[in-house]
Amino acid sequence: MKLSILTPEKMLFSGEVDSVSLPGAQAPFTVLPNHAPMLSSLQSNGRLSYLQNNKMETLIMRGGFVEVLNNCITVCTESGAFAHQEETTA
Repeated sequence: MKLSILTPEKMLFSGEVDSVSLPGAQAPFTVLPNHAPMLSSLQSNGRLSYLQNNKMETLIMRGGFVEVLNNCITVCTESGAFAHQEETTA
């Protein structure tokens, strides 16, 4: 799946990922390959995590929206900063 994370100022990330966990406004959720199309608002303060090459990366973000369509996930957020995470075991 292709993940793009955008702020009004710049693109924070663009690349292929295995899964994405998002802080939905109503509840957290995870997007896996071939997920149904959707559009959702995100919590005003939350954490987005994605798995890429057996490594989990986390972004602390301030609100926004996500669109999932044809294995492309586009996240638009006010701002975001990466937090370091350890490698996962596969």
